[in-house]
Amino acid sequence: MGASKYTKGCTGWLIVAVVAVLVVAAVVLTIKQTHHRKALPVPGPPGAIDQKYANALAVAMQFFQVQKSGKLVNNKISWRGDSAMDDGKEAGLDLSKGMYDSGDHMKFGFPMAYTATVLSWSILEYGDQMSAVKLLESALDALKWITDYLINAHPSDNVLYVQVGDPDVDHKCWERPETMIEKRPLTQVNKSIPGTDVAAETAAAMAAASLVFKTRNVTYSDLLLQHAEKLFTFADSYRGSYSVSFPQVQKYYNSTGYGDELLWAASWLYHATGDQTYLSFVTVQNGNAFADWGRPTWFSWDDKRAGTQVLLSRVNFFGSTQSSNAEMKGLRLYRKTAEAVMCGLLPDSPTATSSRTDGGLVWIDEWNALQHPVAASFLAVVYSDYMLTSRTSEIRCSGKSFTPTDLRNFATSQADYILGNNPMKLSYLVGYGSSYPQQVHHRGASIPANLDTGCKGFKWLTSIVPNPNVATGGLVGGPFKNDSFIDSRNNSMQTEPSTYNSAVLVGLLSGLVTTSSVATSFT
Repeated sequence: MGASKYTKGCTGWLIVAVVAVLVVAAVVLTIKQTHHRKALPVPGPPGAIDQKYANALAVAMQFFQVQKSGKLVNNKISWRGDSAMDDGKEAGLDLSKGMYDSGDHMKFGFPMAYTATVLSWSILEYGDQMSAVKLLESALDALKWITDYLINAHPSDNVLYVQVGDPDVDHKCWERPETMIEKRPLTQVNKSIPGTDVAAETAAAMAAASLVFKTRNVTYSDLLLQHAEKLFTFADSYRGSYSVSFPQVQKYYNSTGYGDELLWAASWLYHATGDQTYLSFVTVQNGNAFADWGRPTWFSWDDKRAGTQVLLSRVNFFGSTQSSNAEMKGLRLYRKTAEAVMCGLLPDSPTATSSRTDGGLVWIDEWNALQHPVAASFLAVVYSDYMLTSRTSEIRCSGKSFTPTDLRNFATSQADYILGNNPMKLSYLVGYGSSYPQQVHHRGASIPANLDTGCKGFKWLTSIVPNPNVATGGLVGGPFKNDSFIDSRNNSMQTEPSTYNSAVLVGLLSGLVTTSSVATSFT
């Protein structure tokens, strides 16, 4: 009886002991599986320069000079001269500045404002790195050339001029900008003819630029911020798409909606002012309607959702002490969506996009194929640096973890592809490397300097010889899905450069030039 009792007790404890061992083993295994990587050290001031990216950045920055309109100051492009000096005169305005959007001579306010917003963001995040390679002043000059134009294009609270020139007429001409004689009509949005998307994008550009110039020219910064706030109020009060107001632009820069621009503009105004009403606008009041939380999207001149998600992640990373619980919840959703965007980019992520070329380039659209991978790579570098600076060790993608280094490696792979590490062994950045496109779809570059062809200079479009002038710094459209590229001036799908592509490329290369911590606040 006693022996039997002892045996049962011993057996019971043995079972308990075995179970305990198994539980400990399971816990250890779980800990190993969910182990959080140690955060990498926070980078200090700009470190060693990567000369490849520094050289590429110096080339890319020059395209803004190529695209300038108006009376040129300290012109460094030998084949460019003054142009469009009378733009805006019919309305009593000076709209001579600004930049031509691509290979034509149109001033489309929508992509031009986006160019300024992204260029401002690049300077705010990586101005110290631009300075380290002596390119910050060039970036500031390009930005101010656009914002000077945007200020003049906003002559009263509820009026914004959003276009100079008739695109149908412009595209029927092939001539140098210096010799243009065609009429260049003005297009405006106002209370009766709304354009929330373009007005909000312009507000974003001015708010972001106000931060750039805040420590450099306080009067100019204040002026930009005044315009930004008035434009945002106008955009939000009189809602409607400029593509509906002006169906003609649907063939050129069609806006697919204005909700993203409202969020984008309000986010920049929050950074510029610290006014909580702007943060409430994007998190509590309009997040559910416009943010598409949880759904990754592609950042571009038309779609600002991914950019907004990364920009507002900055607030979540580095703190917003005055935010309400509802606002903090919205910020967490923006950051969670930004991480979903990142997970879609990383090639080894379970949720990675499968739309890539065999050469490794993210490929979304055959027209201007490089715009999406370059913009996505810029966001990846920025997000990686937010993680490093905040000592965030990893993001989780459907159970698999990735580090800031993984994000940076993705961005580097896309940049290297663009700079010549691709099946064509071709640099898609004009003027960089020993092999780059020779027949860039660009009127000014294709016609010999000082030649007045009139409107009908189409023999220079159809010519099969290389351009007589190099559109230095232009990022062309890029390859087809099979990594091929046809270097023909008539192939605008692949060979036309644009200022908005250049803006995100400058941001990307500035982030790769070296490594440094980002500022935890723009102010």
